[in-house]
Amino acid sequence: MIEFYWPESSGEWLAWSSAATTGLIGFFVMFMPRLALRLFGLQAKNERSEVLVMPRSVIGGFYVGFAMAALSMAQPFIYLTLGASWALAFFGCIISMLSDGARALYSWIFLLLSAVLATLPLAFVLGFIP
Repeated sequence: MIEFYWPESSGEWLAWSSAATTGLIGFFVMFMPRLALRLFGLQAKNERSEVLVMPRSVIGGFYVGFAMAALSMAQPFIYLTLGASWALAFFGCIISMLSDGARALYSWIFLLLSAVLATLPLAFVLGFIP
């Protein structure tokens, strides 16, 4: 029988929390894409249902799949990949803020969220938090 792995150290809990949050974001985008797009400051053109394929699959499905792999396997390299992915999302947000002038409140919130979700698994994997 397959057992679900529960973290044993504080560092593992932080990395696990980042993966769980990633999964929750993915479920939210997958099952409520219109609301998610509105929160991102976007809107589906003419409310066409074809527009919802990309957020549901690329954002929602990818986040859920990544989170499920991280939560079920709980391996340092998966946590490293999760942290690196969120760090690059953080970097992309900074690029957008500097080059596109995207300085709305939700841009700052996403910047902070991606910084936290990158820091948690990276701090564990790189040995800053045992």
